[in-house]
Amino acid sequence: MNHVQYIAYDLVIATLSTSLIILCVVLFLICKMKPIESSETIPPVKLGAQVYSLMDIDAATDDFNNKRIVGKGRLGTVYAGVQDQGKLIAVKRIHSFLVLKNAGFGFSSLLKWLSSAQHPNIVPIIGFSEAPGERIIVMELVKMVSLDFYLQQNINGATVLDWNIRIRIAAGAGRGLLYLHEVVTPNIVHGCVKSSNILIDVNFCPRICDYGLNFLAPFEKRGLVGYVDDEYWNKGRGGASKESDVYGLGVVILEILSGRGCEEGLLVKWAVPLIKGMCFSELLDNRLVIPSNMKPLVRLAKVASACVGNSRKCRPTVAQVANILNNLELEVCI
Repeated sequence: MNHVQYIAYDLVIATLSTSLIILCVVLFLICKMKPIESSETIPPVKLGAQVYSLMDIDAATDDFNNKRIVGKGRLGTVYAGVQDQGKLIAVKRIHSFLVLKNAGFGFSSLLKWLSSAQHPNIVPIIGFSEAPGERIIVMELVKMVSLDFYLQQNINGATVLDWNIRIRIAAGAGRGLLYLHEVVTPNIVHGCVKSSNILIDVNFCPRICDYGLNFLAPFEKRGLVGYVDDEYWNKGRGGASKESDVYGLGVVILEILSGRGCEEGLLVKWAVPLIKGMCFSELLDNRLVIPSNMKPLVRLAKVASACVGNSRKCRPTVAQVANILNNLELEVCI
C-alpha cells in the first residue's frame, strides 16, 4: 500500500469515526428530550368497591340510628352516614331475612362487579360491608330526591317538573339503563326499574340506583308488581331480564306523562288504551298546562306503549328506546 493509499484510508476511518460520534450524540440528545414514562403518566386504574368494617359503618350511622333513615324499600333501609373526614355516604342495610335467605351467595364478588359501573345517570356503588347476619352497600349521598316523590308525594313537586324537564329525565334514565345493558362488562340487568329507583339531583339529572340487586329478592312482589311484565313471574323462563327492564322503563315514562303512580299495573291498563285511541289530553298530567306542540309528548307516549304493550320477543331494545328519547331531548332543548 503506497503513501497516497494510506492517507486515503486514514481519511475514511476518520470520517467514519466522526460520523459515528455525531450519531451517538444525536441519539443521546433525542433520548434526553423524550420523557420517560413514569407512574404519573400512566392512567390510574379504577379501584373496586372499598371494603368497610362493620365498626366503620356503625360509626358512620351512629349504630344505625333511626334518625339517620332516609329511605326504606323492599331490599333494605337506607341511612345517611358521615365518615371521619366529613364525607357523606348512603348506607343501605339489607333486610336481615334477605341476608339469611342469600347466605351462600357471593355478595362481595357481586358488589365488586357492580361498583365498576360509572356513568352520569347512575348512582355509583363505592363500597360494601359484610358480617354474620349483615350485608351493607355503600353509595354516594348527594342532594337527590326520587322521581316518584316529585310526581306523586310532593304537592308542589309535579309542577316543578315541566314537560321539557320530564323529557330530559326520561332520556337520562334511558341512557343510564343503556349503559348498564350494553357498556358494562359483564352487562348488568337492573331487575327493578321503577320511579323510586330513579333519583333526581338539583340539576334535574336522573340517576338510577339499586341496579343488579334483584337477586336478593327475585320474586318478592312488594314493590315489584306492575314494574315488570307478566313473563317475569314464569319461574321457568321468566325472571329479571333486559326485556323486563325495558318494560319498567316504559312504566316510568307513563308515570312521567300522567303524574300517576304504577298502582301495581293499573296504570298500564289505563294508559295503553288511551294512547292507542289517541286520547292524549286524558293521559297527560292535568297539573301541567298542555303544550301547544304536542308532538314530543305523543312520541314519548308511543315509546312507552311499545315498551309495555309487547311481549319480550317483540319489545324494543333499550338502545332503540334510548335513541328515540335522546332525539326528543334534543328537540325540546333547541
